[in-house]
Amino acid sequence: MSRAASGTWTNWGGTAHCAPSRLVVPQSVDELAAAVRAAAERGETVKPVGAGHSFSEIAVAPGIQIGMSGFQGVRAVDADRKRITLGAGTHLHQIPAMLEPLGLAMTNLGDIDRQTVSGATSTGTHGTGGAFGGTSTQIRGVTLVDGTGQVRTVGEDDPDLKAAALGLGALGVLTDVTLQLVDAFAIEAVEAPADADETIDGFLDRVASVDHYEFYWFPHTTRTLTKTNTRLPAGTPANGPSKIRRYIDDELLSNGMFRVLCTLSATQPRVVPAINQVSGRALSARTYTDRSDKIFISARNVRFREMEYAIPLEAVPEALRELRATINRRRHKVSFPVEVRAAAADDLMLSTASGRASGYIAVHRYHRDDVRDSEAYFRDVEDIMVAHGGRPHWGKMHTRDAEYLRSVYPEFDDFLAVRNHFDPNRTFANPYLRQTLGD
Repeated sequence: MSRAASGTWTNWGGTAHCAPSRLVVPQSVDELAAAVRAAAERGETVKPVGAGHSFSEIAVAPGIQIGMSGFQGVRAVDADRKRITLGAGTHLHQIPAMLEPLGLAMTNLGDIDRQTVSGATSTGTHGTGGAFGGTSTQIRGVTLVDGTGQVRTVGEDDPDLKAAALGLGALGVLTDVTLQLVDAFAIEAVEAPADADETIDGFLDRVASVDHYEFYWFPHTTRTLTKTNTRLPAGTPANGPSKIRRYIDDELLSNGMFRVLCTLSATQPRVVPAINQVSGRALSARTYTDRSDKIFISARNVRFREMEYAIPLEAVPEALRELRATINRRRHKVSFPVEVRAAAADDLMLSTASGRASGYIAVHRYHRDDVRDSEAYFRDVEDIMVAHGGRPHWGKMHTRDAEYLRSVYPEFDDFLAVRNHFDPNRTFANPYLRQTLGD
């Protein structure tokens, strides 16, 4: 269960590192509670880690690192209420196979499914859709071990669930999560190239009229790729490009060729605008239908670093125009497209969409791009987003601190009060939480 940690832990994006003092991999709630209790008595800190897919340092464990592989799989099913309770270490990509025999599905997903369900919900992972909230809004209850080693169950009638459903790992170590599901459904996906000005100007109308809408803008070009997903009844036949064709398009071309181009761009930044122009002109339309999770999820095999901010939905067009102007003025060479999505307002204390319909602007840099130029680009993007009252994605790169975050989260101090109750001695503190929540 416990052993001295060896080597350095690194996240997927290479943006966070740590050398834990010990690695603990409990196989039961009792073992986990005992480990946390002992650490608290010794004054040590504890931090669970899932898939390591956050780009921020939220999972960094200077003290004891908790591996969650012992908490996977189905714990309970409530077919009448369409709910499932899963071990907190269950990966998102494992869930569809568990739900298919039940005729159920998660109502919305992001485009990456490598995360654990606890990691995804604790950092505010989201998909897109003007009528749909982030993954955390699907939570109806959690069980966790708090900072004293006590096992707590937080149900849907408990006001603390508004904190625990998206708790940043600051309240405790989640052991299981209960999700509200929906009847299984299919999606028709329509991908199409478009003009950037028309796409930006029409963004709000498209979000209002489409189930799930997003687009990608290719910097240094006037081209975008729009993605329109329409929900259909379960059992709608899959159609469109064959699995082989989609593998060629998504893996060999979208990932394989893109990796080659990014590698070239990293060594020869001056060629980035020309490459993006070629890529933008090469975009083609396609329509296909499949099971919901197979449409929501996309392969992301080219390693990158990412920053994403949520801003008021109506501010998205103006912020994008400012971003385009900044890239040109500052002469940044950006090979990765800018991703633009939307989500409904919710009532979770630290959700990036708390209390307001939100638009999301995500920017990326190839992991081998020049570090100084990448950092300058992220700083410029952050300045734009902050000017619009932006809230950084908790799992993405940012530099915001508690003072700033209090100004954009009306319930920030309410969350801190819950934290004081669940973790009075800061057993789960790490440098990231000290920066974002204070001591």
